[in-house]
Amino acid sequence: MAMDFPPSNPEDALYHTIEFSVTGMIDVEVSPKQPLERLCVERGTCLRVQIRPYVIEAAAGPTEVADLYLDNGTLTRAVPFAFFVFREQAYDRNA
Repeated sequence: MAMDFPPSNPEDALYHTIEFSVTGMIDVEVSPKQPLERLCVERGTCLRVQIRPYVIEAAAGPTEVADLYLDNGTLTRAVPFAFFVFREQAYDRNA
């Protein structure tokens, strides 16, 4: 049985708090039908996200990245794990 990601039932969503360790611009997908929005993220910014990790082949070799599903329903793709750290235990936002 295939699983939806992010979960279609909000009660099944598991969120993590991450903190960005770099300052930079990220592309945020509000809707697949709208253009990407640019967002400046300052070092130290904390966000609550669902994480879908995977590995891509970059110029320097394999790189661990994640699609970050923000708790406001937006999405940013292929964020390197080197750009953020986990700040606390995972939590269920509906608990």
